[in-house]
Amino acid sequence: MNDSSVRTRPDGVAVVSSRMPVPTPRGRLSELLLEALLSGDGSSSELRGEATRERPDVLADDDAQLALTLLYELHLRGVEGVADEMGWDLGFLEVRALLEHRLVAALDQLVGPVSDPADVIAELFAIGAGTDGPPMARYLAVNGTIDEFREVMIHRSLNQLREADLHTHAIPRLHGDAKAALVEVQADEYGGGILTRMHSTLFAGLMRELGLDDGYARYIDRVPAPTLAALNTLSYFGIHRSRVNELIGHLCVVETTSSLPSRDYSRGLSRLGVGPAGRVFFDEHVEADSVHEQLVVRRVAGGVGTTPDARIGLVRGARMCAAVERLAAEYIWDHWQDGASSLRAQPQ
Repeated sequence: MNDSSVRTRPDGVAVVSSRMPVPTPRGRLSELLLEALLSGDGSSSELRGEATRERPDVLADDDAQLALTLLYELHLRGVEGVADEMGWDLGFLEVRALLEHRLVAALDQLVGPVSDPADVIAELFAIGAGTDGPPMARYLAVNGTIDEFREVMIHRSLNQLREADLHTHAIPRLHGDAKAALVEVQADEYGGGILTRMHSTLFAGLMRELGLDDGYARYIDRVPAPTLAALNTLSYFGIHRSRVNELIGHLCVVETTSSLPSRDYSRGLSRLGVGPAGRVFFDEHVEADSVHEQLVVRRVAGGVGTTPDARIGLVRGARMCAAVERLAAEYIWDHWQDGASSLRAQPQ
């Protein structure tokens, strides 16, 4: 593990931090939020006022997406220097709700109205098969450079280094066979209880093989708004019990769109001379996700989709997942087509 993942306590003992580092603000909203979080005072009227400001395209708004990422992180791994109690501070919860309102409105506009499908299982498989983003995995398999691979892994690192955690929030909210099936899937994600087989551990190994820092959220300053918007969409679904059907729909798309691209990623890494230790993350997903997609769609989603509202929620979550992931991929692809990096510049 790289030195940047290690922090030194006041008594001189080196410890590995599992929290998100304090990022550099990207505007007035995230600046005010960070000041409030680090001071432990969420009562700022200026902060609330900034959170209510109109934002024409919130999904592409770096300031708003970073702020929302920080507010969700209070309920996940936490932020360095911020007390855990701040996650339940009424002032911060109000700011989060204001930003969530804008996020959800943008997501609804992105996917349009959703009606009750005639066959929810068939519809979920169709959404997974119908994703039409740029051919990034195929490009990386055949033509991608090692630097382009590093870029994509940096984008993915904020989620993959905590892989499965948000979807696991659905387990206590389910019952019966759907719950049992999801436990089976998530147990695989966590390596069957073996640390070295956990998918997050495998991804950390991939990052090290590529010469990247494998510390949690160490690239928070480098990833742009579209990547954070995809991350925040998942966090929104996972943290809210009322959105459990959307969370499962999101998982359906993740699982049905993973196996084939993972094979391409592995082939590309092999072409570039990356050994088995660096490819095992993707090799694992080729086999595992071909099984997981059947479990998640047929038993989990099929088990909960017993009412019109539940089926609509499943489809809504799936379409939103596909839409924000496509936006994030298009952002990377468009920058590459222009001969530019898709990462934000390293703060000075």
